[in-house]
Amino acid sequence: MQSWRRKALWLALLTSWLLGLLGVFPLLRLAVPTRPRAESPKGWPRWLDAELLQSFSQPVELPEDAPQSPLAPHNGSCNWGACFDASKCRGGGFKVFTYPAADPISETQRRILASIEGSRYHTFSPAEACLLLLSLDASAGECSPGPPQWNGGKNHLVLRLHSASCSQTFQLGQAMVAEASPTVDTFRPGFDVALPLLPEAHPLRGGAPGQLRQHSPQPRVALVALAEERGGWRMAGTNSSACLWDGRCEQDHGRKQTHPGATLPNATFCLIPGRRPDASRFLQTLQAGCIPVLLSPRWELPFSEVIDWTKAAIVADERLPLQVLLAALQEMPPTRVLALRQQTQFLWDTYFSSVEKIVHTTLEIIQDRILGVSAHPSLLWNSPPGALVALPSFSTSPSDFPFYHLQQGSRPAGRFSALIWVGAPGQPPLKLIQAVAGSQHCAQILVLWSSEKPPPPRWPETAVPVIVMEGPRKVSDRFFPYSAINTDAILSLDAHSSLSTSEVDFAFVVWQSFPERMVGFLTWSHFWDEARNGWGYTAKRSNEFSMILTSAAFYHRYYHTLFTHSLPKALRTLADEAPTCVDVLMNFLVAAVTKLPPIKVPYGKRRQETRTPLAPRGLGPAPADQDCINQMTTGFGQMPLVSSRLRLDPVLFKDPVSVLRKKYRSLEKP
Repeated sequence: MQSWRRKALWLALLTSWLLGLLGVFPLLRLAVPTRPRAESPKGWPRWLDAELLQSFSQPVELPEDAPQSPLAPHNGSCNWGACFDASKCRGGGFKVFTYPAADPISETQRRILASIEGSRYHTFSPAEACLLLLSLDASAGECSPGPPQWNGGKNHLVLRLHSASCSQTFQLGQAMVAEASPTVDTFRPGFDVALPLLPEAHPLRGGAPGQLRQHSPQPRVALVALAEERGGWRMAGTNSSACLWDGRCEQDHGRKQTHPGATLPNATFCLIPGRRPDASRFLQTLQAGCIPVLLSPRWELPFSEVIDWTKAAIVADERLPLQVLLAALQEMPPTRVLALRQQTQFLWDTYFSSVEKIVHTTLEIIQDRILGVSAHPSLLWNSPPGALVALPSFSTSPSDFPFYHLQQGSRPAGRFSALIWVGAPGQPPLKLIQAVAGSQHCAQILVLWSSEKPPPPRWPETAVPVIVMEGPRKVSDRFFPYSAINTDAILSLDAHSSLSTSEVDFAFVVWQSFPERMVGFLTWSHFWDEARNGWGYTAKRSNEFSMILTSAAFYHRYYHTLFTHSLPKALRTLADEAPTCVDVLMNFLVAAVTKLPPIKVPYGKRRQETRTPLAPRGLGPAPADQDCINQMTTGFGQMPLVSSRLRLDPVLFKDPVSVLRKKYRSLEKP
């Protein structure tokens, strides 16, 4: 009898548990947030990973979840067409004027102004500006009234990087608002810009890299980290107690609780409640490579206008029992988990790791609205290296950039332009021109004549055109995007360089397989000098290298555009003052964009370098040369160079076979 009663009791408990579980199925929104559109209010996200939930019926929309018309207390009638005059941006391009901050100026405001004033967007004249930026920060004291050129806020952007920044002390009128974690009911899609909530100590430029070193699932790593009100994270295992997650669940959630100072959780998924103060955890999860699981967020996701968060984040309803959510996350395919974690690292490194990147991303979004159909496509925003280094002034087609050939299954065109720099007095590079022109891949030769001596009246007859451009030029002008260059590939040469036709042919074939990198013959390597407590670089032969000399190197012509229009003017001036630094600067640029090392190809032993790089103990170049690598590291905010031990050689190179069987025969000649 007692056995029958026990069975009946277990059956009743099981039935009630099943009914309760079925009752909460409609609460599950294991989905990623859809990108909001300016034309329609934001609703619930659509389903993702439906294969995980095959036994779940398609839920109906809950009445309380129905989208509501967003409130716009800043002037609800404002939209892009009504409150922004794009005609001011078509003549002189997209220029930004920043109002000087009133004393006392906060550290955040100082960093914002510095990042804009050193960028390609800045202008000192409000009359020629397309956008006027007003930075507000509560820590700077009381907010000042509207500036003199306010004009009702038209073509103005009010920037608030912190949630406490400057309450409404004047009417915003027609101004756009770039605010940290705005609420969804006040945010105006397509007009305002949603920013991340920044910590006070966020770096100005560069920033710390992402922390993901080994992709999950990993042994001894928690599945889920739960954000807590006091700061820190609580790790939850798969056997955690089931309860509604409202941020105040008193039941046991897992094995241990992290210290509030431990800001980077070591977990695969990070659950973040939907309250606006919890938005501060969002950047922590991105940097840690922890997939954000947002529990019905009531704040707009950062840069949601252009970033496709479906590739990096998940949204779940906060009324969902924790146990059900954990089970669904645990069943997610490893390939999906890997893709989400990789995207968190890309987004962190590209758009969020520094104040400079956040501010520049904001300005690029507004510039895209002005350009319209000429703006960045979604692929450029959401694929490495990102929209900040894919300038729309160069092209809006991904196939024109060196970064997307692998994704599109294409290769660059099979021709290159040789660009020969003649700066110092000496003999014209006639033999070099003949050797390069003999390449089957050469389309043209451009000679940048900057020597005091006049160029020779006659040049050697070649099968390709030789174009001579005369005039005094700075050293950095060799990387100007000359309109005469009509190929994707550039072979950068100095007048003193010495190459054979076989070396040129093979190097170009290698570059076609790696169009985003620099491919060359002479290498330098950087190192940390303990004695000087700084970086140095050397030409001493070793197993590793990190730089390719531009006196003989292939690279994509797009890097000329980036060098001229993206690099701060102070860095280009530094390269002009210390000529050996121009090689360092170009290598810094390519490495910062691609996060990849250059590629070395074989070079004849009979030819020696004619330029001596910086000696480790200060011998050789001028003092300005010795410190340029450290100044450039400061300008970039980090050391971007990546070391490599790879050298690519042709098939049968130096093999004991007949020379007649080798394609690049002259590579082994003494």
